[in-house]
Amino acid sequence: MMEDFDTEGEGGAAPLPFLLWAILLYQARAWILLIMAGASRQQGDTLLRLFVPDPSTFYIGLALGLPALLCMALSGYRQRFPRSWRLCRISILIGGALLCAWQLSQWNQMALESSPLLLILTLFDVLTEAALLTMSRLKRCFIQ
Repeated sequence: MMEDFDTEGEGGAAPLPFLLWAILLYQARAWILLIMAGASRQQGDTLLRLFVPDPSTFYIGLALGLPALLCMALSGYRQRFPRSWRLCRISILIGGALLCAWQLSQWNQMALESSPLLLILTLFDVLTEAALLTMSRLKRCFIQ
């Protein structure tokens, strides 16, 4: 495919698909929130309380987003560490499945009636897992 070549026409490290970056950012959303709270110094605590009222759920989100964060960090070194890069796919699949299971365990009638956000996040988690399992382009980027 033409997108597998760099600007000089040489085949090398093909750029990772945009969808993979979107999935990694989505799975690391607690880390992104932490960075945003740290960047807004005075309002950081208020920002965290606004998006995550229960601190224990925030820590669980940080732990479950760690595989995606590590995959983002390793993406620049995927030619140097090919075995670790292949393990990244498995780790983000497991991390995504754990995120989905954790969110399903949080479901109750009152939470779903007050806000559909939990339902939407769970749906996105299921869609990202399906994309990682079925899309050939996402599979191929871990085999390179």
